[in-house]
Amino acid sequence: MFLSSIALRIRNAMNQTSLSSFIWSVADLLRGDYKQSEYGRVILPFTVLRRLDCVLAPTKAAVLKEKAAREKAGVDPHQFLLRKAGQSFYNTSEMDLRALLGDQDHIRQNLYAYIQGFSPDARDIFERFDFHTQVERLAKASLLYLVTEKFANIDLHPDRVDNARMGHVFEELIRKFAELSNETAGEHFTPREVIRLMVNLIFIEDDRELTPGNAVVRTIYDPTAGTGGMLSVAAEYLLEHNPDARLSLFGQELNDESYAICKADMLIRGQPVENMVAGNTLSEDGFPHRKFDYMLSNPPFGVEWKKVEKLVRKEHEDKGFDGRFGPGLPRVSDGSMLFLLHLLSKMAPLVDGKGGSRFGIVLNGSPLFTGGAGSGESEIRRYLLENDLVEAIIGLPTDMFYNTGIATYVWIVSNKKPAARKGYVQLIDAGSFWQKMRKSLGSKRKEMSDAHIADVTRLFGDFAQADLVTMLDANGKETARRVLRDGEADPKVPAGGKLKRTPLSRRFRNEAFGYTTITVERPLRDAAGRVVVGAKGKVKGKPQPDSSLRDSENVPLGEDIGVYFKREVLPHVPDAWIDDSKSKIGYEIPFNRHFYVFEPPRALEEIDAELKETSAHIMRLLEELAE
Repeated sequence: MFLSSIALRIRNAMNQTSLSSFIWSVADLLRGDYKQSEYGRVILPFTVLRRLDCVLAPTKAAVLKEKAAREKAGVDPHQFLLRKAGQSFYNTSEMDLRALLGDQDHIRQNLYAYIQGFSPDARDIFERFDFHTQVERLAKASLLYLVTEKFANIDLHPDRVDNARMGHVFEELIRKFAELSNETAGEHFTPREVIRLMVNLIFIEDDRELTPGNAVVRTIYDPTAGTGGMLSVAAEYLLEHNPDARLSLFGQELNDESYAICKADMLIRGQPVENMVAGNTLSEDGFPHRKFDYMLSNPPFGVEWKKVEKLVRKEHEDKGFDGRFGPGLPRVSDGSMLFLLHLLSKMAPLVDGKGGSRFGIVLNGSPLFTGGAGSGESEIRRYLLENDLVEAIIGLPTDMFYNTGIATYVWIVSNKKPAARKGYVQLIDAGSFWQKMRKSLGSKRKEMSDAHIADVTRLFGDFAQADLVTMLDANGKETARRVLRDGEADPKVPAGGKLKRTPLSRRFRNEAFGYTTITVERPLRDAAGRVVVGAKGKVKGKPQPDSSLRDSENVPLGEDIGVYFKREVLPHVPDAWIDDSKSKIGYEIPFNRHFYVFEPPRALEEIDAELKETSAHIMRLLEELAE
């Protein structure tokens, strides 16, 4: 009898936890010789080494035999060894981790020889980990054999530990090490349920890619790849829905350890390792001439970009819209919108209804509204909305990420909108779609269930407007919740209870987020109260503005400025006028305003009666104590 998907997930979670605990037990060996914050420098590269070791084990003998034959024939064996290994990497050493245990006195030298036996792309992984330094340190502390023995006894072959579970193990280990060293775990990876939601959203509208039998080839890119979680989940999702589809994975990552783990995962998946690039995406574009079909990113929130400011500003000023940062530059204190612009520059063009791109990016609330008309942030929003690129913005629950509890939003951006979406932006407030975790992980206390993800995906896929109806009993306790789309009737009201209805999904015209900031001037007056007029030039005979009385107003784009001015300003300041030369168009997306529902406070009489009842109860308790 087959296990249900839920049972399989529970079993995998249990195996993953026990595996992580077993690897974590290596810390017992390191304690004393290593600080807690240094454990990851040993455990992460050894885990990767054992993973590669297990993957290559079944073809080890064939690779060694092929190497000997090709070298005897005087032929470069590289391509032949890749074929024999059945992977995009190989190892030509006669050693493996278990064999190393047979010569305790020479384990250091033999381990180096084993690492040197890997093909160049795999060797680079251990260079990124600075593995040599840790081997020397372990040998000096007489720990190298013991640590090697620990890992040699773990079976990490993909048949036993699949790629998804291996990714979870790496993420859990990185989180633990980040907590011990007071680093930011969220810089390395994104919660898996958030990735699943984003992957659902970028694929849901593409029937051809998801239909079995269509041998499509598509590319996906993550400019902040971390350990490769987003790319891995995307590949698994597409393969699950359409086994005939092929997804080429591309990514760039700044952190060397994360890059090493990501590269190892890509090697095992058989992905071309040249598609994974190390370096700072903002200052060193790893794919300057590439466009991609799909993209995903979770850039760091609230991190300044001062280190790369000179290069970014130069690209903005010299290349303009021919570069990545043409629309504008955000303030230096937060570079997340630079990643948004970077992704925009990587979108494949839409030609005759074919091609095009869609991407999802996680941002905090700041990019929605920070910066007034004319600012860099506003100009970026203006470019996105006036070019009809934003499909949807989904508000996530708070406390979803490991390193922050703030509100976060998933932006879905596309240059191939379906006809029904053209000219519109969909806002979905999924802030209440969460369940409490059994155990908090850093700042992460909540998670989205499969049902929550499915609800949001359907609302997006159907481009539906909907409300969330909560059923409350007579005591005000929630009994059930339902998603009601426009036109659907309310559910039956519980006996003695009531229904609470809140907006969940809304559609807006692009221009609904635009406004014109007008500058309202009032005349300068002298000591006698007379209006001061200009004496010469263009201002001759015209009232001079008083800068201390200057004000501004934001007029919605769809409204006539003159009509607005007469209605909202002149009745209060009849001598005011608009300085048209200072008018600017701006855009902001006041997400929370569109989902706010006013709840009137309780009547004063009700509150007063409750206070009196509470006071009387306290007095009775005090009297009982006094007796």
